[in-house]
Formats: sequence, structure tokens, C-alpha cells
Amino acid sequence: MRQPPTSLRLVLCLMIASALPVNAAEDVSPRARALHERILTLDSHLDTPAQLDDPAWDILQRHAPGHGDNQVDYPRMLEGGLDGGAWAIYTPQRGRTLADYQVARDHGLQRLIEIKQLVAGHPDKFELAATPDDARRIAKTGKRIVFISMENASPLVLDPSLLKFYYDQGLRVLGLVHTSNNEFADSATAPAEWHGISPKGRELVAEANRLGILLDQSHASDDVFDQLLELSRAPIVLTHTSSKAIYNHPRNIDDERIKRLAAKGGVIQVNSYSTYLKDTGATPEYQQAVRALNQRYQDTKAGSPEDKQLHAELAALDAKYHIQPATIEDYFKHLLHIIQVAGPDHVGFGADWDGGGGVIGLEDVSKLPKITGRLLQEGYTDEQIANMWGGNLLRVIGEAQRIGRELSAAR
Repeated sequence: MRQPPTSLRLVLCLMIASALPVNAAEDVSPRARALHERILTLDSHLDTPAQLDDPAWDILQRHAPGHGDNQVDYPRMLEGGLDGGAWAIYTPQRGRTLADYQVARDHGLQRLIEIKQLVAGHPDKFELAATPDDARRIAKTGKRIVFISMENASPLVLDPSLLKFYYDQGLRVLGLVHTSNNEFADSATAPAEWHGISPKGRELVAEANRLGILLDQSHASDDVFDQLLELSRAPIVLTHTSSKAIYNHPRNIDDERIKRLAAKGGVIQVNSYSTYLKDTGATPEYQQAVRALNQRYQDTKAGSPEDKQLHAELAALDAKYHIQPATIEDYFKHLLHIIQVAGPDHVGFGADWDGGGGVIGLEDVSKLPKITGRLLQEGYTDEQIANMWGGNLLRVIGEAQRIGRELSAAR
């Protein structure tokens, strides 16, 4: 998702990283590269659908990162060995009036259409996955895997029964909330309103369980986490979240909750959003200025001239306030700590590509083999690395679907 309050621009990262290797194969051993190509690799949070409505942007072309959110395309997926993942229907949280929720409803449906058009328009390169077996089969064909997820359930507020329609169209992962509270749940970055999940949200959780949709806690408050673990009949996932023990940010999660997540069979997919990895020096004044810019450009389409202007102004703010983006080592601190706490069977990757993710040294998906290389250096086995790259996520998707079938049969 494209996030308010602190958005660190990739263009600044590239300026700072000019002395670092840029070839995806550099600093990766032949063994690591071979392993990375052999295993099924998934990212649980791709915001790339935000690009799909831009007629000037072609997913089949290799785009050089230079402004904004431009980190995933078909050539770089091949280069970085990314088999696919969960492609997000992200809806910005505007106000909470009837008109706002009508806009959210229509926005979600439009984004769903665009993801379906991506698959229909390139049937030799992309294929929709509804089950873990689908994903494994698609990977063997060499095509990229497209699971559909929803970040922020606001499109469902006016008519929660739309969840069944989305499920029928391929939705398999659901996050309740984004950076502001909505009618379903509290956000991690807003004052408590429901003190967790609202009554309407509890009904949505139950329906997601019945349908077999995997519930995603990322962006939701700690109270929501606690209640999801209690309410959900299936394990849950955190599709793009980092460690509060390494950096105490409300969007991150603490070790005690990570252990409880693992104990219930869930998975945490580690984020690479710079602001959540370290103190970047983002002062309240900087955050206020960024919020003002995002508000001014809130209806801007990705890749448009206005979008380029927005990112140019954000980059200027980063320079003015001496923002220090995170590096790949900052990212590895979070990743390795979370693996130690949760265990390798409960960890995966959700970098928030095209939604603000990416750090110096890990700027786009072409650099993903570096992660495999580091995990080998740390002593993790091929099987453990394969589980982290895709097996763990497929396991919880499958478990949610198994429980959904049981609940539907009982009903």
C-alpha cells in the first residue's frame, strides 16, 4: 500500500546506494542462486495492482526504479526468481461517510477487475491460484502465481456479503484495516475506537473462516491480533510485518505475540518498509509535511505526471529533513530475529513491494536471491529456506481452506 505518514522514496535510496552492487546476482553464491531458482518463492504482499490502471505502464517491460513505487514487473520477477504471491486489492482509507464507503466499494471492485485482466491478458505468463495445489502446479509451468488478497476491508463496509463475491472471484487473503480505523477494526496507527474488532468485524471474521479465506492481521492493532487469535477457527497470517523488539513501532509485533502466533500455526511474513525497520529521523514536522502531500495528491494515479511530482516532492522532503533509509542489514536484523523467535516454519516474506517497501541493497524483486544467500550463510537448511519462501504461506492458506470446508459442511 502507498502509506501516509512517512514515505521514504526509492530515488533517495538509489542515490545513497550508488556505491553498492546493483546486479541481482552479485554477492550471491552459485549454490544460493541454484537453490533460489529451484524452490517455490512467494511474496505475500504485492501492491503492484496499483500500477495496472496506468496505460503507460506495462508489466511485461523491465522498469528501472527511479521514482515512486516501481519494483515489480515480469522481467524482474524472472531475474529475482519470484514465482508470484498475493496481489493486493488495496483501498486507501478516506473518510467514513456513506459517500466514502461507496467510493471504497467501487475502488475495490475496479482493482479486482484489473487483477483479473492482468491474468486474462497474459495467460502464458500469469495464472490465478485459488489453492496451494494450484500454486504448485502453476510454478511447474513457469508462469507467475497470482493469489488475490485484500488490504483494508473498507470495500465491504456497505455490503459485507460482497465477501462471498470476492471469494468466488479468487480472493483468498483478507486484511481488516489499514492505517486508520474503519467499521471493522482498529488500526495499529490510530487511537483505539473498538478496542480491537467491532461487532461487524467479528461477523466478517466468522464469514471469512466459513469461506476459507486466510485472515491477515498486518496494520491492525495489538488488540485485534489478540482477538483474531481467539476468534479465528483457522491460523492467521501477518502478510507484511516486522519486529517490535528490533524497532518499537506500533506497526510491528512483539516477541510474545509472535510466539503465540506460531503456537496457533500462524505465519509472519517479514516487511521491508524502511520506516518500520529503524528510526529514520522522521520528525513530527516531517511527518506532518508528508501527510499534507499525500492528502493533496490522494486521488493521483500511479505513474501519472502528478504521481511523479508527488514522489519528487517527497524525495525533496527526505533530503531536507536528512531522512536515513534502512539498509539490507537493518532488514536482516528483523528477519533473523523473527526466525529465532517464531521458528523457520512460521516465517515468510511480505516486503510490501510497490507499496513503500524496499531498502538500500534490496531495492526491488530482482535482488531477492540475496535473502536466500544470507539464510544459507546463517545455517538454515534447504528445506527450511523453501518453507520460508513459500511452503509456510501455502500451508496456512491450505489450513484456512480445510477449516472453511469443515465449517461449511457443518452449517
